[in-house]
Amino acid sequence: MNIEVMRTALHQSESGQVTFPQVVGMLAAEGVEGYYKDLVAHAVTYYLADGHTYTEPLTLPATTIPDKFSAENLVAAIRAAQRDEIRYPVFIERAIQAGTAAYRVCFTGHRVVYMSHRGELHVEEFPQAS
Repeated sequence: MNIEVMRTALHQSESGQVTFPQVVGMLAAEGVEGYYKDLVAHAVTYYLADGHTYTEPLTLPATTIPDKFSAENLVAAIRAAQRDEIRYPVFIERAIQAGTAAYRVCFTGHRVVYMSHRGELHVEEFPQAS
C-alpha cells in the first residue's frame, strides 16, 4: 500500500492540478480499486485490491450540504469537468451545491455513484483508463 501516492493524488486533485482520469490512473497503478468520499465526514477511504483500506482527511474546506438534490446540476458539473472546463475544486463545490453528500468511485465497474443526504442517487459511467 503506497500511502504517499494516495495522498499525492488527493492533494493534486483537490488543488486542481490533475484531472479525474489522471487520478484514476495514478491510483489504479498502485492497486487501488476505488474510493469513497464522504463530504459530511470530510474524509476519503481508498479500497485496495488486496482487501486493505486507507482513510485520509480531505483538505478542502468543509461546507454545508443542501438537503435538496439536483441531479441536473450535478450532471452539468460532471460534464464541465469531463470537458476540462473546470477542475476538482470547482467541480466539488458545484456537486455539493447540487446536494451531493458522498460518492463512491469504482474503477473496476467504471462508474461513480453520487448520493444525497436522503439517499437519492446518480450513477455516472466513465470509460476505462487507457
